[in-house]
Amino acid sequence: MDTPTTQNNRRNFIKTSGAVAGATAFAPRISGAFAGASEEVKVGLVGCGGKGTSDIRQILSVGGSVKLWAMGDAIENNVQNKYKAMQADRNKAKVECEGRVFSGLDSYRKVIDSGVDIVFLVTSPGFRPVHFDYAVKQGKHVFMQKPCAVDGRGVRMLLESNKIAKEKGLKVGVGFQRRHDQKYIDCIKALQDGAIGDIVSMRSYWDGRTPWTRPRKEGQTEMEYQIQNWYYFNWLCGDHIVEQHIHNLDVCNWLMGSYPQIAQGKGGCEVRNGPDTGETFDHHQVEFVYGPKWDGPSVRMHSSCRHISGCFGSVSEHAHGSKGYAIINSGRIYDNDGKEIFRGQGQGSSEIRHKTAFIDAIRNNKEFNECDNGALSSMTSIFGRMATYSGKLLKLDDCLNTKVDVFPYDNGDPKWDSVPPVAPDKNGRYKRPVPGVTKVI
Repeated sequence: MDTPTTQNNRRNFIKTSGAVAGATAFAPRISGAFAGASEEVKVGLVGCGGKGTSDIRQILSVGGSVKLWAMGDAIENNVQNKYKAMQADRNKAKVECEGRVFSGLDSYRKVIDSGVDIVFLVTSPGFRPVHFDYAVKQGKHVFMQKPCAVDGRGVRMLLESNKIAKEKGLKVGVGFQRRHDQKYIDCIKALQDGAIGDIVSMRSYWDGRTPWTRPRKEGQTEMEYQIQNWYYFNWLCGDHIVEQHIHNLDVCNWLMGSYPQIAQGKGGCEVRNGPDTGETFDHHQVEFVYGPKWDGPSVRMHSSCRHISGCFGSVSEHAHGSKGYAIINSGRIYDNDGKEIFRGQGQGSSEIRHKTAFIDAIRNNKEFNECDNGALSSMTSIFGRMATYSGKLLKLDDCLNTKVDVFPYDNGDPKWDSVPPVAPDKNGRYKRPVPGVTKVI
């Protein structure tokens, strides 16, 4: 759960509401381009799970003369197995990592320092702000997966680090592939152009089933166990409203062109009570307000995410307006009589489109920096978690500037024998947040 720490270095980042207002500005100076598709670009991967290797396969396919130059993961077996798999892949000629395959909780530094031009950050998201900050200070272009942080302090750190990235002209991609899906692009533009009149409300869902668990192994330290089973610990994952549902919340932010300012919600854990399901909830329901007042004129977004089998399931986004409604994920817009009046068109992989745009921006000196939105949409999902954990009516600025830290490791990298911020009881169970009791600010 959200727990205070005594460490303060990571807190030495912005603490003003202006961070939100100014977060979409871009620095004018761009540098660090490559001479077209012929000049070799060296890529490093930090985090060798399925998503990380998928990202690398995509960038090797679309990037022209691109080499996978270095790989790193906290777990030795993970990085070695994925290195062997990449050596047998269809792009094996582009894999040149010999002597640059690293493991350990500090392996991100070794990858970034190995001579790469681009680094993909795909570890468990709690580490993302620290890894991004280090990469930027070393002058590397970055593609990082969502979410970009798990607490307000991490978001503040991202926004501050991104000021440096802009000054250096670094390109930054964030894994919101829906923003590169033509069907979504067409639908959002039509809605913003008034296809259903004024937007009145929105709905977003990620209701499905519990994903994987990784049982404790004999001889593991508590740190090793939690990092292996990271999806169920907030300091690593942020809860599934942050790790998964962020996609849908980001679409709603995209449509509104802003971020919700007020939230309240409810949630808990009804069925996920095994020994390896940690401290997270299995359902969250949040009411987000895109406006400064709870009872004032505003657009409300109703958010649902649930990991309970046998229930209603949906991964989708919806908008309701004065003249009709939209099922955004299908790209379809209807009038108030239910007649379809618009259908967005899109073919091919949005992830491939995203990687293609990213590498093109690097090669041709085009403006490309998605970090501020990545940070603030991450904050939207964190905001929702803080509302469900506390049961309180909350304001975004208070949550962004909270003194309660979820990820505590700001004074260097943790060790395998370090004590994690949460611990099991004598029965091997972890304390979950209690709405009305848990403090988040």
